[in-house]
Amino acid sequence: MTNLPRRQVLNALAVAPLAGLPLAAILADPGLARAAAAGLQEVSLTTSGGAQVSAALALPAAAPAPAIVLVHEWWGLNDQIKSVAAEFAAQGYVALAVDLYGGKVATTRESARSAMKAVDGAVATDTLASWIAWLKAHKAVSGKIGTVGWCFGGGWSLNASIAVPVEATVVYYGRVNQPASALGALKGPVLGHFATRDKWIDKDMVAGFQAAMAQAEKSVTAHWYEADHAFANPTQARYDAEDARLAWARTLAFFKAQLMG
Repeated sequence: MTNLPRRQVLNALAVAPLAGLPLAAILADPGLARAAAAGLQEVSLTTSGGAQVSAALALPAAAPAPAIVLVHEWWGLNDQIKSVAAEFAAQGYVALAVDLYGGKVATTRESARSAMKAVDGAVATDTLASWIAWLKAHKAVSGKIGTVGWCFGGGWSLNASIAVPVEATVVYYGRVNQPASALGALKGPVLGHFATRDKWIDKDMVAGFQAAMAQAEKSVTAHWYEADHAFANPTQARYDAEDARLAWARTLAFFKAQLMG
């Protein structure tokens, strides 16, 4: 292991007072989330398609380390998602929270829906593929990479791993209606968190996904929770604290097994 540069150590120290708090407590409090997010470094690149994009980078105390790409909900790259990146860094990962909205952060359902619909699929794929390539070349990254996303970002976590095969993929209640022909490009296993009361990402969609994964001879583990869509987001009315904790524990165990081994 190599020590990180002094500036990166200072960034880690900036969020040290939050280290003893549960992630849910940080996510639920705008002030705490803002403090955690402040410790991240903004990075940018020009994608292979020529677009200028940015992301938020959280580095662990020691490197090289595996990397995790985070894809935001339909709200955009807000402090909550950055806070999750900070927590992944505290767990020993290089965490990169990408921005697929070009800096826009929605605060209402209407603006979130509008921002989500404005995303160009080809541009988003190019953005995610370019960031994964960037991580693979980063000196702090050991080589293994995983992706994770929520809702809108859950679908794009899967899309990213299809575009550039990585070692592990986590989907929180995201669209997974992909054909076996596309899923065949996956390299590592997929872990999915789904909710029984979700009217969008329902059992029929997930069953179709599991069948397609089996046809493609790929590994998937789907966990179901007696909850609703967005149950892992403490800022939303449908938050389920117990299920969110369980899903998070399963996510950490999955990434540890796939990326740390």
